[in-house]
Amino acid sequence: MPGKLSASPIVAISRRGADRLRAGHVWVYRSDILDAKGVRPGALVTVQELSDKSVRPTRPRLLGSALYSTASQIALRMISPHPVGDLDHLLRERIQWALDYRERFVRDTNAYRVIFSEGDFLPGLIVDRYNDVLSMQVLTQAMDAEHIREVVVSELKAKLQPAVIVEKVDARVRQLEQLAEKESGLIFSAEVRTDEAAVSPPSSTSTEFQMNGVRFLYDAAGGQKTGAFLDQRENYAAAARYARGEALDVFCYQGGFALHMARTCEKVTGVDSSRPALEMAERNAGLNGREIEWIEANAFDLLRDYSDQGKKYDSIVLDPPAFAKSRKDLPTALRGYKELNLRALKMVRPGGILVTCSCSYHVSGSELLEVVSSAAQDSHRIVRILENRGQSKDHPIVLGIPETAYLKCIIALVT
Repeated sequence: MPGKLSASPIVAISRRGADRLRAGHVWVYRSDILDAKGVRPGALVTVQELSDKSVRPTRPRLLGSALYSTASQIALRMISPHPVGDLDHLLRERIQWALDYRERFVRDTNAYRVIFSEGDFLPGLIVDRYNDVLSMQVLTQAMDAEHIREVVVSELKAKLQPAVIVEKVDARVRQLEQLAEKESGLIFSAEVRTDEAAVSPPSSTSTEFQMNGVRFLYDAAGGQKTGAFLDQRENYAAAARYARGEALDVFCYQGGFALHMARTCEKVTGVDSSRPALEMAERNAGLNGREIEWIEANAFDLLRDYSDQGKKYDSIVLDPPAFAKSRKDLPTALRGYKELNLRALKMVRPGGILVTCSCSYHVSGSELLEVVSSAAQDSHRIVRILENRGQSKDHPIVLGIPETAYLKCIIALVT
């Protein structure tokens, strides 16, 4: 895809699609595309609204520029409300905006989301930073184009000077976007120079980073998605402010909540079904000089057994994976959240703390509150909300784009 275009292909959309854009969203679904003949996969296009000729024909209305997908049901992702003539310049400008935003609002860490797709007006691109390692994920035909990749990578190298950049591939997304199969792997490694000449670049994708004063190890070659759960960073610190006594971190992954609570709690236990995650959690504990008990177990089974046995904790964290991948999964997801919260509430000592989370976009904040309320009634507990939180600031929420708001975190006092 060339950077400078004298004329972009025109895609015509319906009034319904145009109204969605005017309301602040940036997606146009394929059902609202009226004319996109001959438009190439991933092309930069000019978007126009066509009136309903049966009512009153009018001239097409210019709505801006978008990136086009020939495969996804999200056919258009708007990139500007104006015509774009120099895409290279726009991409570099948006990357700089994203970096300026983090410089202003991100604190107490050298690990954060650098680019959050639509949240940073760069749809289809995710970039995370872990100290000197960048982890990148491409989610659309446009961002997968060779020229776009070159611009993005060159700008990241120039602005952040990473040791390595690793691409984390989501095979399912690439299949949906009809992109060629590929493996996750290294896409850039800084050249190490001596006085004589350049030597072999570093091949390690591992590094150490810190958040809120807690140290973590990171290996871009493994782990889930782009790496650690950076969206919980501010919630980790908040949970540690309230947690006390004996704490249980359920779905602990590599120990984010557990390691933070270890600074304020007498004893901490972390539970996860993934042995590799627990092995990394143990290494992270050692890095911080903490003694934490790690248990490999199915969380539902363990909570059921523990609650039946009458085990009690002063602080419990529930941070499960997304139970609702789509809207049709919502009823099952809500039952799962209800079961977890019911068991946890039975186990929290009077005056104790419950931290309960959901990263399912399709589960709203009000629905999670209803789940916790229902579980409180069934367990005969009184629950007072101390904080109703969301994702960390490096995952910005844009009004008009509800999909940018997905993480819910409730911190409650249980009596």
